Amino acid sequence: MSSSSKRAFTLIELLVVISILAVLAAILFPVFARAKEAAKKSNCLSNMRQIGVAFSLYLNDYDDRMPDRRDLKSSLPGGYRPWSSWPPSDPRAGWALSLLADDGYLDNAKIWNCPSVQNSTLGKVVQVAQPTTTGPEAPTSRYWMWRFDRPDDPVPLDNFWGKIPDQAVLDLDLAHNPQAGTPLGEADTELLVDPYFPRTIPSVSANLKGVATHMGGRNRLFLDLHVHYQRDIRLNP
Repeated sequence: MSSSSKRAFTLIELLVVISILAVLAAILFPVFARAKEAAKKSNCLSNMRQIGVAFSLYLNDYDDRMPDRRDLKSSLPGGYRPWSSWPPSDPRAGWALSLLADDGYLDNAKIWNCPSVQNSTLGKVVQVAQPTTTGPEAPTSRYWMWRFDRPDDPVPLDNFWGKIPDQAVLDLDLAHNPQAGTPLGEADTELLVDPYFPRTIPSVSANLKGVATHMGGRNRLFLDLHVHYQRDIRLNP
């Protein structure tokens, strides 16, 4: 055989190469997955900022008074709280999507959907997705607004319907709502949040325990318009 003849790989050498590639894939795939999720989380925070700006513009035009659309809260497709498990109220934000779009403050419905939840199983859950019409391509919100979660009359202390921000913060403090905590001001008062289902709450359905839009925590928008991601040990890491 000529010394210049090409030497083929042996079976052992091929197996070694395949093993090395498998190890590299096992190392790199989680890194790529985390990077992809981080990008979606950042996109979600950007969505929240835009919603916050639109909400602020609304307040400026209405003497700093928050909307009172309890009628819309109850009249959207499916009605108020069409489920029997957790949450005990209806924090879905379809009413806000519809209001801000109709009044010309925010007409891009895609902003009301985090990329991590829109095409996921969680995004189809009735407690998460709230369409604003009955059409097949209806604008749909997949964010929560806990301080607009009940259509009660009179407005509960821990709800913000028709209130100015200062009064909303004061009332929330007086409500002693353990989930909302004791806000020190607008920077401590949540306006918008990703859907999440704590595994520590017995009434959460078994298939949803610990499930959240972002694993291990949630993005939040506050009344002063700042946004941040918060870790939550009640959610799956």
